[in-house]
Amino acid sequence: MPRDDEQAMYYRDFRLSITQALGDQLASALADLEAAALTEEHLAELDDRPGVYQLYRNGEFVYVGKADKSLPTRITKHLRKISGRRNIALSEMTFTCLYVAEDFSALAPEKLLIKHYKSQGEIPWNNNGFGNNDPGKRRDETVVKANHFDNLHPIDVDRVLTSLPQGPVVLRKLLSLAAKEIPYTFRYLKKGYGNAYKTIVEVPREPTISRLFEVIAAALPGNWQIALLPGRAIMYPDNQRTYPSVWRYYRGEQILDVEPEIEEAGEIPEEEEHDEDDQ
Repeated sequence: MPRDDEQAMYYRDFRLSITQALGDQLASALADLEAAALTEEHLAELDDRPGVYQLYRNGEFVYVGKADKSLPTRITKHLRKISGRRNIALSEMTFTCLYVAEDFSALAPEKLLIKHYKSQGEIPWNNNGFGNNDPGKRRDETVVKANHFDNLHPIDVDRVLTSLPQGPVVLRKLLSLAAKEIPYTFRYLKKGYGNAYKTIVEVPREPTISRLFEVIAAALPGNWQIALLPGRAIMYPDNQRTYPSVWRYYRGEQILDVEPEIEEAGEIPEEEEHDEDDQ
């Protein structure tokens, strides 16, 4: 036996990390790809297959994600989200992706990549709420942190909507069409509204989202409001209620801009991603 101060050169412990090896191989395979512009044309060339993907902003690697069923469906969700935000442009964004076998998704390949890259201080958007889904009505009271994606890139209400019908439209139909075209969550009460949505409204030609909200709010009963949070718009019959992170209210014919409450920067929990058809 060697003494305590001697090191045996003919034996040692061996630890095999299969997950680390997989993460390293995934990162290497993605690094060999040439990033493409984040456009509908490029996404249309992808197959509806599961996989992992990476997003880049101005050449900087910012996010890694997964698609359990369809890469183009999942990445299109990000394209739509970014297109409706301020302080960022789709022209700044590129992506790469890898198809993976369906049974490989059980190994959580995106988590292998996240572990690989976090040690290098990369993927800032995996830590700022970018991939989180709409948190639902119960969390509309949440105060947004200063370093959250929604605070850094709040919703854009000056975007022009080009696909809405022009002229008189039943409010119920207009709300459904608007929720599909607005490139971020527009959540509103869909049941128990009585006659509130039977009103006929006059839709101007290619309105901005803000102008559309003005038209809708003016047609609603007096106890309703549309509230703009950093990452979404909500509409409920609760105009006496205030939300801490709201920056604008539409109440009847009144538009009220307010100073949102923003929490100091801190850790932001990253929620599990889901494909569009899983939500």
